[in-house]
Amino acid sequence: MKVYQTNEIKNIAMLGSAGSGKTTLAESMLFESGVIKRRGSVEAKNTVSDYFPVEQEYGYSVFSTVFNVEWNNKKLNIIDCPGSDDFVGGAITALNITDLAMILINGQYGPEVGTQNIFRYTEKMKKPVIFTINQLDREHCDFDVVLSQMKEIYGAKCVPVQYPIATGPGFNSLIDVLLMKKYSWKPEGGAPIIEDIPAEEMDKAQELHAALVEAAAENDETLMEKFFMEETLTEDEMREGIRKGLVTRSIFPVFCVCGGRSMGVRRLMEFLGNVVPFVSDMPKVKNAAGEEIAPDSSKPTSLFFFKTGVEPHIGEVSYFKVMSGCVNVGDDLTNADRGSKERMASLYVCAGANRQPVDKLNAGDIGCSVKLKDVKTGNTLNDKDCDYKFDFINYPNSKYSRAVKAVNESETEKMMGALTKMRQEDPTWVVEQSKELKQIIVHGQGEFHLRTLKWRMENNEKIQIEFSEPKIPYRETITKAARADYRHKKQSGGAGQFGEVHLIVEPYTDGMPDPVVYKFGGQEYRMNIKSKQEIDLEWGGKLVFLNSVVGGAIDTRFMPAILKGIQERMEQGPLTGSYARDVRVVVYDGKMHPVDSNELSFMLAARNAFSMAFREAGPKILEPIYDLEVLVPSDYMGDVMGDLQGRRAMIMGMDSEAGYQKLVAKIPLKELANYSIALSSLTGGRASFVTKFSSYELVPTDIQNQLIKEHEAEAKEED
Repeated sequence: MKVYQTNEIKNIAMLGSAGSGKTTLAESMLFESGVIKRRGSVEAKNTVSDYFPVEQEYGYSVFSTVFNVEWNNKKLNIIDCPGSDDFVGGAITALNITDLAMILINGQYGPEVGTQNIFRYTEKMKKPVIFTINQLDREHCDFDVVLSQMKEIYGAKCVPVQYPIATGPGFNSLIDVLLMKKYSWKPEGGAPIIEDIPAEEMDKAQELHAALVEAAAENDETLMEKFFMEETLTEDEMREGIRKGLVTRSIFPVFCVCGGRSMGVRRLMEFLGNVVPFVSDMPKVKNAAGEEIAPDSSKPTSLFFFKTGVEPHIGEVSYFKVMSGCVNVGDDLTNADRGSKERMASLYVCAGANRQPVDKLNAGDIGCSVKLKDVKTGNTLNDKDCDYKFDFINYPNSKYSRAVKAVNESETEKMMGALTKMRQEDPTWVVEQSKELKQIIVHGQGEFHLRTLKWRMENNEKIQIEFSEPKIPYRETITKAARADYRHKKQSGGAGQFGEVHLIVEPYTDGMPDPVVYKFGGQEYRMNIKSKQEIDLEWGGKLVFLNSVVGGAIDTRFMPAILKGIQERMEQGPLTGSYARDVRVVVYDGKMHPVDSNELSFMLAARNAFSMAFREAGPKILEPIYDLEVLVPSDYMGDVMGDLQGRRAMIMGMDSEAGYQKLVAKIPLKELANYSIALSSLTGGRASFVTKFSSYELVPTDIQNQLIKEHEAEAKEED
């Protein structure tokens, strides 16, 4: 296969809501470019993109698919991404790896919430955008309405390059206002019939042509001067203006296609090859050290591995982008993340499950290799003259979590291995072995996301698993000062055990002064602080430990044991067994025995004294509170707000954003357990949300009482 130079390569992410027709358009592009000889269909389960069994089972894209086509001597590397918000990880990866986002709009529905979410990611990453209105042959498609919605949401930057003469089942022609030609197709689609624009369409075509010329001219001073003088530009000048506008996101060209009937597909690929910015036109990627790395084939070789696929009979397929230099079959490279050596025994370019061997790939190109011995998603491979590392992909926080366990406990280790392997394929699956909750928890982007994991585990790995609602990581704290003392004494022949600890506990806040005096039951306790330790707890909050023992009542050598006893008790709070936090402990007195006192005795004495004092110090349970941001169509605003209020959420604000309403709230984690399912049900799948941990706050008294009762009941069962 031909070796493409960096200035012949275009990298494109194909994005859009579920049902916008990405897989079908990808199939048409592959067919029209000659990569495949026959177009498959989603219904027949024989498309290039959705080739994994789980995708064919559900009829949805689950994984992103890398494919390439050649058009007009340009190589178009395209990553077809899942449309469901549950599989947004594939879209985020693709946007980071490619140089342009081609966002498909379903001609029946216009911009949907999934479209909004994807567009927001392109804004954050400053990626150029081309909009493609697909499915123009559907009965309820109205191009003018869809374009109006797009301009309302995305502004005047949406500039049509084409418009259909008619939409619906009779769609077969469009006007291209860049080339000022009419394109029409026979029922089978494919190669267009190109004609002059008919007289009845000329006024509309000239009006849109003038708007496109002006939008193109705005991106270059020379073009703008010519536009003011002559009120027109040549085709090449318009292409140059559009290319520059794409790079700066000052223009969003709008195209028309019918992917299912291969209409408009060739013209779209022609535009992608001629006008879309080259790899070298785009801002340079920064490596982990903050250095800008140019896609230059003459520089040292560096490959970034952005995706791992696991295929039957092959094993791991590792996808990479050549960030710098060039890679040849047989090159020996070093893994910058793992320190291991790797030989590139094979190089391929991809079209879904079809791989074509190549001898070399240059900077900016995308390829894959198989059976690499020690390469994981996110790793960088370099040649001997290079030490780059890349870590520029950031994934969103999880939205849906479930505790998982193998039905057959003996398969737990096997299950963990499979989960680790799956996370290589989709980094938005996060697996947590929670020591605190004593559960294995899988975090994902939604219920469908985890249902897919379960299907794959049971059908591909042959491991039966069960999901359950994860426990909540509550915290315990105190609201007032309390005092307690405890004597641990044990005599059983030989050396005995003796330790007595007197201590005071109180709530701790940053910056509070050291204590001077306490009063309990009319008695005054004066403190003489000898030492102080501030301990940042791994589960959040602090423990402050003060030694105020005077007169040698407890030898200093026993203080570490006393602290250890307190820390152990804080790992299993007295109320519900949850971690305790934000407590100051003052050890002010005690007793020891010249023979029987030892570390164990004081550790046990401190543990029990702390537990007694904690229970008298107005103990409270804290629950995790999350910041919640919901993007919802206006029609569903009332239902969504009512549901949130029923979930103990506190509405913090409302705003309108790109045709949708944005609700900002704070909500307990407990109430988020099934929120993704509820929100989808309330809005017909047209809303989305993101969450982020905010703080720990006191639970209401009735819920605290319920939690304590449940803990006591569990403790009795264990006994």
